[in-house]
Amino acid sequence: MKIGIFSATYLDLKLEDVLKKAAALGYEAVELPAFKESPHLDIDEIIKGDNAKKYKKMIESYGLIISALSNHTETNLILGPYGVDTDGIFKGTKEEKIAHGIERTIKTAQAANALEVPVVCGFTGVENFGRFFPFPYPKGWSEMEKAFLEYFSKILDKFSEYGVKFAMEPHPNQLIYDIYTAKRSLELLGNRKEWGFNFDPANLIYLGIDVENFIDAFPGRIYHVHAKDGEIVSHNIRYSGCIPTGDWQRLDRGFRFRIPGWGSVPWKKVITELSMTGYDYVMSYEHEDVTMSREDGITKTIAYLKPLIINKPYEGRNDVLFQ
Repeated sequence: MKIGIFSATYLDLKLEDVLKKAAALGYEAVELPAFKESPHLDIDEIIKGDNAKKYKKMIESYGLIISALSNHTETNLILGPYGVDTDGIFKGTKEEKIAHGIERTIKTAQAANALEVPVVCGFTGVENFGRFFPFPYPKGWSEMEKAFLEYFSKILDKFSEYGVKFAMEPHPNQLIYDIYTAKRSLELLGNRKEWGFNFDPANLIYLGIDVENFIDAFPGRIYHVHAKDGEIVSHNIRYSGCIPTGDWQRLDRGFRFRIPGWGSVPWKKVITELSMTGYDYVMSYEHEDVTMSREDGITKTIAYLKPLIINKPYEGRNDVLFQ
């Protein structure tokens, strides 16, 4: 298993500066943001001529691989919301937003194919997250599932053509946000091999889920992992609860995103279950910890996770008394 970095953590720096910094600290992979106007990757340009070959060679010159292309921004347009919430991503009608989201998602897969990257990470969006509760419109959630099946079946047909997998990141305010909805997405799509998950334990732990259970529920379907922690703040939980609203830096929050080792995620168990279920790819550090600087995060994360990586599986007993 390799430890990588999501370069979106440093969008204010040139990509080569990020690669140099990460490689010097021992990171082995980079996850690249693929949304329109991303300063680190222009997917419109990367698919032209031999641009992908040159770009990949530049990254490899730092001893790094590209673990994934990530387009969490524009994939969110596919199922919405379609109003002012997503105008900052793309301004248009509902139909225009859906078309733009689908087009950019497919183009991200095309760019991944050109770069020989096996996975694209992203979201689905959700028109109205409140529909998870049946009142006042009990058919609302199932109607969104129908739209999900319609749009993502077309998207995954193109992903199949490009030989790329889509790793949906279960997340608050998405159609897939827990173990049940993740299982439901597989059922709806007929267990297509192109569909799996970007496992980010910080997005699940605030629900009270034992995140190890998510790993064990989806052996072979976790295509990428985010190394991000979440802290359930025990002295605040009975004051404000775990609902992640309001200023992220307010002192009385019941939940905060953290860097690995500083939150409530049991990383030894997570790495064990990933190893036991056959995951041997990349854990990509993503910085959303408002309690410390990115420099603290990039140095502390690799120092914490590196010694925990299981390098080889158990060989079995080699005891002559038991042969």
